[in-house]
Amino acid sequence: MFKTLKDCHNTEDFRKLAKARLPAPIFHYIDGAADDEVTLKRNTEAYENCDLVPNVLAGVEDIDTSVEVMGKKISLPLFFSPTALQRLFHHDGELAVGKVAQKFNTFFGVSSLGTYSLKEISENVKTPKIFQFYFHKDRGLNDSMIEQCKEASFDAIALTVDTITGGNRERDLRTGFTSPPKLTLSSLFSFAFHPMWAINYFTHKKFELSQLKDYIKEGSNLAISVGDYFSSMLDQNMNWKDAEKLRSKWGGQFCLKGIMSVDDAKKAVDIGATAIMVSNHGGRQLDGSRAPFDQLAEIVDAVGDKIDVICDGGIRRGTHVLKALSVGAKACSGGRFYLYALAAAGQPGVEKAINNMRNEIERDMKLMGCKKVSDLSKNNIKFR
Repeated sequence: MFKTLKDCHNTEDFRKLAKARLPAPIFHYIDGAADDEVTLKRNTEAYENCDLVPNVLAGVEDIDTSVEVMGKKISLPLFFSPTALQRLFHHDGELAVGKVAQKFNTFFGVSSLGTYSLKEISENVKTPKIFQFYFHKDRGLNDSMIEQCKEASFDAIALTVDTITGGNRERDLRTGFTSPPKLTLSSLFSFAFHPMWAINYFTHKKFELSQLKDYIKEGSNLAISVGDYFSSMLDQNMNWKDAEKLRSKWGGQFCLKGIMSVDDAKKAVDIGATAIMVSNHGGRQLDGSRAPFDQLAEIVDAVGDKIDVICDGGIRRGTHVLKALSVGAKACSGGRFYLYALAAAGQPGVEKAINNMRNEIERDMKLMGCKKVSDLSKNNIKFR
């Protein structure tokens, strides 16, 4: 078993270290997905159904990995997808991830279910930032989150559209995972055998869902599962008119996260969205759905010249990023690859995880004969 940060050379290494350091309910919340977790597995396996075709003698000593997405130039074609509850995984949570995003000049995603306020994040993190917007039944809360984003000078909002109800996350049901955590007979021993996690949790800033706490007790002061939160607090009647109104109220770069069909991608263009994240929520919602990479080509062909298309999910290697870029994605994003690292070692872990990915992307671009991201095209990829 890998026991130290220096032994972590890839996502699976970080996963093993995170599993050793976290109580079981917390680890399985990160690691798990819906139903039989078929889609979770497929999200990564999809990248193995095609091969890269390199070119040579291209003079690749100096390469440029930067891309422009959602109105910002970032230094890597990979960014930190927004994820919830980060201070459950490490007491520094979003601030640790955000500082690494700043160092590597890439987008930093922050969830509505984040554990630091947008104001505090904005004061401490100077890098392009995108807020993941969950559309609640409480319209006052929705308006409050828009205003918080404006006051904190966020660069984009991503309306999450694939959480109309909570997915059937059976690992969470078995472990009794809730936010905030509560002890059950099944989880007691796991928490007891991870005393450092408990010490850090109880001796640092009180856990809360900072954007929601003034409106909703659930998740901060009242324990609830994420699935139940989605099912009870989010507006199941959300529709395209609601999305368009939200875009208008925000007035800036506007992304829809969770687009999986060509028809919906076209509708995103019609309502004035500037980006879409092709995503199935990491396989945590509808098991048996297609993988983002499986859908990417037809979505890019349909709307890639009208809107920024981001491939979100399943990323474990630099070659996965290059394959998505070759198909036509403007950039890629992911969650688990950095959450495992955050849980394993805090900010140094996240820094090593993204540095590993940067090194892979740079090395693989050179091996592909590509000096810049725009050199990648469908000519560089063959499906089996």
